[in-house]
Amino acid sequence: MRVFVKIGIVLGVATLVASCQNNSKPNYQYMPNMYESVGYETYQETSAFRNGKEGQLPVEGTISRGHMPYEYPNTLEGYNLAKANLKNPMPFESYRNADSTITEAYLKDGKELFDIYCAVCHGTKGNGKGVLVDREKILGVPSYDDAGRAITEGSVYHVIRYGLNAMGSYANQLSEEERWQVTEYVMGLKHDLENK
Repeated sequence: MRVFVKIGIVLGVATLVASCQNNSKPNYQYMPNMYESVGYETYQETSAFRNGKEGQLPVEGTISRGHMPYEYPNTLEGYNLAKANLKNPMPFESYRNADSTITEAYLKDGKELFDIYCAVCHGTKGNGKGVLVDREKILGVPSYDDAGRAITEGSVYHVIRYGLNAMGSYANQLSEEERWQVTEYVMGLKHDLENK
């Protein structure tokens, strides 16, 4: 009988010890920071920064890599300023021939982008007769040669960047260089429509 009591006590103590053990974490670790990093969550509180937050705003005046600042606001005044003053700032040697004409490759890229994003409404010739206009899904898309519009490369770029009226912005779909390629192609379409 005494043997059974001793066995019961040993099993009871072993059960207590085993039930207090946490298997999700080792009991002892050598250099625990190598196993469990001290990573911060984005919006957690921390004493590492003055304002007590982990997520910090960029330094004032910082420009993201690959981003060019655009000083014309998304207003009617900004549109008019861009229409009057904005010119293609991309490096001339990358898209101009020796005689200052635009290279065929640059215009070809602009045409491909125009056909993807713009032709569905504006038409492949820029006459405002795209597929959606023919099907009467969108009405009132003007031709690039409308006298009242008098578009310039600055106004075309501004509208691609911010959108105008029913046309939304294409800034997320087209990079800055692609927007200028489409702009140059649109100006070519305008020239072709005016000289028919």
